[in-house]
Amino acid sequence: MKKLFFLAALLSLGACNKEYTNPSSANQTQVVTSSDGLITLCNGLQYRYSTGGLLSVLYNAAALGGLSTRELNVLNVGNIEEYNVSLGAGNVNNSNGVVRNVWTQCQLVRSNADLVLANAGNAPDAGTRSGIVAYASIFRALALGTLAEFFEQAPLMTGDNAPFVPRAQLLTSAVTQLEAAAAQLTTTPVSADFTSKIVPGLDLANTLQALIARYSLEAGNYDKALTAAAKVDLTKKSVFNFDDNTRNPIFEVAFGNRNVFEPTDANLGLTGALAPTAGDQRLAFLVRANPAPTQNRGLAFYTANNAPIPVYLPGEMLLIQAEAYARKNDLTNAVSFLNRVLTKTPAQDIYGLGAALPAYSGALTQDAVLLEILRNRNIELAFQGFRLANSRRFSRPGPGTTGAERNRTFYPYPRTERENNSSTPADPAI
Repeated sequence: MKKLFFLAALLSLGACNKEYTNPSSANQTQVVTSSDGLITLCNGLQYRYSTGGLLSVLYNAAALGGLSTRELNVLNVGNIEEYNVSLGAGNVNNSNGVVRNVWTQCQLVRSNADLVLANAGNAPDAGTRSGIVAYASIFRALALGTLAEFFEQAPLMTGDNAPFVPRAQLLTSAVTQLEAAAAQLTTTPVSADFTSKIVPGLDLANTLQALIARYSLEAGNYDKALTAAAKVDLTKKSVFNFDDNTRNPIFEVAFGNRNVFEPTDANLGLTGALAPTAGDQRLAFLVRANPAPTQNRGLAFYTANNAPIPVYLPGEMLLIQAEAYARKNDLTNAVSFLNRVLTKTPAQDIYGLGAALPAYSGALTQDAVLLEILRNRNIELAFQGFRLANSRRFSRPGPGTTGAERNRTFYPYPRTERENNSSTPADPAI
């Protein structure tokens, strides 16, 4: 990870408006006209997305998704930005730092990824180009997909007063670019030169398909989600790596102390029909049931500064297939994939995350199967920022309704965007 550490001052070459540019950074022509410059930019995409503690997309997305759905609980109300997210509704305004960081950092990642993709042809070797395109496409998709999880609209381009597009268009754009990159990678494998210079951890081929599946499901394209998820090799890892210089942001800021937030309880804040089944072995992987007074309850993939964070999980791919089949009302196949998650033992999972439960025995109706899929998404993918999007997609009780399971549906656009982009739409009511 020393490669990422050297990128702390990497250029910020703009997002949806000029407010995101850095006049003291390197000139574009210094970095986009050679293979080495483009690979350096690719490494910078991962640095901006995954590291930087309070600034990282990984931290702020986990905070937004978890604090808005009672998955996480604020430990110290002096952390006012996180505390206001946990209160939700009108307590989250355009100046909220967590919301602003997700927006700004995702826009910077998207903008710099677009820059890499626009100049990938400057890499003379075809295999190096293939790696550059795949890597930039992955981080462009992660940025757009994260924006779509929390905002109704966002810009797709860099420029003064860049127009906003609906979140569905963000997801479609991400998938289209991922598909193009996957096709290029299949035709032209990555070169040894690219592999030797890129930060290790990501499995490009499998990650491209995993993200196609993730964002196709979110966009409602179930056939495409099924096809892509089936191509992911569930025995291969794809991770963001960290060390003592470039630290795991959720451990560094939250789970490594008792100052910011921790899991709400031993049941991940899930109650009623969504509460975990007794004996679910995933819980011991995710949380400390009886933490010491100085211990944060949270575990999962956030247990040390150098703990790697998966880009996707095998269980996510199985649950994508289960949900896609269920929404197509093919309940036999839906339950088949659901059972692969329920019955999977820790020893059968490459990360040691397994429920080891009996197969599904509930009603064979679409509503019942989807509810069980949601319960397992909330457990299998805990603390990864997905719970708010899950709540919306599964039409769970929203803010202001009886039994509300989330305190907002979408977030307001940051003041920094509104003041610099006249195209910024009105904020969602809640």
